[in-house]
Amino acid sequence: MNLEDNLGDVIRKARMASNVTPEAAAKAAGLSVDELSAIEQSGTPNPKTNYPALAQALALSALKLEAIAKGWCPAPKDTSVWREFRMVTTDKGMAVNCYLVWDEVSREAALFDTGWDAEPIFKIIDEEKLQLKHLFITHTHEDHIAAMGAIRERYPKIFIHTDAKSSPPQHKNRRNDCIHLGSLRITNRETCGHADDHVIYLIGNFPEDVPHVAIIGDTIFSGSLATGKISWDMLKQKVRSEIFSLPSDTLLCPGHGPLTSVAEEKAHNPFF
Repeated sequence: MNLEDNLGDVIRKARMASNVTPEAAAKAAGLSVDELSAIEQSGTPNPKTNYPALAQALALSALKLEAIAKGWCPAPKDTSVWREFRMVTTDKGMAVNCYLVWDEVSREAALFDTGWDAEPIFKIIDEEKLQLKHLFITHTHEDHIAAMGAIRERYPKIFIHTDAKSSPPQHKNRRNDCIHLGSLRITNRETCGHADDHVIYLIGNFPEDVPHVAIIGDTIFSGSLATGKISWDMLKQKVRSEIFSLPSDTLLCPGHGPLTSVAEEKAHNPFF
């Protein structure tokens, strides 16, 4: 799977976050405005780019930005070590990830976000003979909840967990919640910045001491940052305090793009 954001996306988002004009960014990069625009639109590097100066102007790490330009990607993840874990990607002009986990003994399952289409989720549930008990929502943007109607129709008693202000009181996350799914433990952390109702979920206690899993929605993508629709500064602060504080081997499961880890994002994400 390719990165969700290419070089041009990273530069464009960094300009927005830093409130830097195309003219100022182009001047720092040693490019014309048209040349910078070409990078932002295509993601194709321009060999003339002065990455250290551009990175300084955009509050990015120069070495990490240059690595993105050279094609860095996170190492492929062998998800078979988390035996009761599946990533499901659906596409409707934009690809979005959702995640299914379950307890090996009880077969009770939890879904994290819905993506565009419930059918691939139902297929896994049927093949693995699961009982879907919980739906955890990272935030209520359309691509993350589009299939909720189909899921609620098939599972009318499913318990929905969300930070959305419009949700019934019994569905709201509480900061000290610890949901047990057989041997698995699911907790949450508030991470507004991209959306005011954004929350991430931590899944622990997998068999054989495999690393914890974090379902991180639209906070960071591998090598990039989600859009700070509410606040760029708040989004970056929440990533530092709520994601980068996790153990380095934690599997990070974003709403878009490939799986990554805390260690990889600390070492390679240009925004940090």
